[in-house]
Amino acid sequence: MVKIFIDPGHGGNDSGATGNGLKEKDVTLKIAKAIKSKLKEYENVKVKLSRYEDETLALRERTEMANSWGADVFISIHLNSASSDNASGFESFIYTNTGSRTRGFQDILHSEIMKLVDNYTDDDRGKHEANFHVLRESSMMACLTENLFVSNKADAELLKDEEFINAVAEGHKNGIVKFYDLKKK
Repeated sequence: MVKIFIDPGHGGNDSGATGNGLKEKDVTLKIAKAIKSKLKEYENVKVKLSRYEDETLALRERTEMANSWGADVFISIHLNSASSDNASGFESFIYTNTGSRTRGFQDILHSEIMKLVDNYTDDDRGKHEANFHVLRESSMMACLTENLFVSNKADAELLKDEEFINAVAEGHKNGIVKFYDLKKK
């Protein structure tokens, strides 16, 4: 049984990035719920979210939930923001100096998301390493995705589009399915 832990970033009194009529916490929850729903079609997989509604959770609570559940992978869903409204696109992060298995997961996840996001925007900001709490403190493979910029008008319009949200979720699901070689029910 593969255990997938999905963390919709922010929530409750932490709205995350805001811009162009969007709050990061709302969009990340939509994406996470859509990924969970899509994975229900597959055998031998369990999915748990860090939050199912608009609630406040500390970073420590998120990683402790995943660690105590014994997740195989931790995926944190985020949106980006920048002081310049020209910044746009998708990028992914893993912990600095992590193992080859996590790097392999990031490669597949990033590629599968870009295959679908590329239909809307071809801004691939790349794969990176960072010392983020959720990547560092989770005891399993972990990847954080930054799914476009709320500060960019064109990106924000895409993030308001249910079809685009579905594509982002489908890309995440495809990456998980491909990495773990999941079979449909």
